[in-house]
Amino acid sequence: MKIVILALLFPTLAMSAEILETPNYKVSIQSNCQEGEVGCSNYVYEGQSKKSGNSISLKGSSWHTTCNDGETPCRFLGYKFKNGNIMYYVHQDGLLEVVTNKNEVILSEQGVWQ
Repeated sequence: MKIVILALLFPTLAMSAEILETPNYKVSIQSNCQEGEVGCSNYVYEGQSKKSGNSISLKGSSWHTTCNDGETPCRFLGYKFKNGNIMYYVHQDGLLEVVTNKNEVILSEQGVWQ
């Protein structure tokens, strides 16, 4: 009975991971969001270079277009993560982009979701 009560008191987290494989990188996107939450900012990016073995871990959010009201998240585009003045975009279609704050593309690789 105690387990049932605890389950009702604490919202369910969608502790899931998605894996993206590009020619040069393996990226894991971990969700620490409540189930059904739209516009969540509790994702973790774990990226590893297949060449060097170097890895990076970043916190970020889901990425959406906005609805007509200009605030409500609408269509899901993917995920975005910030590291200083560099943004990491992981598109829904598997494109991995790394862009500076001056909109210079450092990396653009198409990958496949596993």
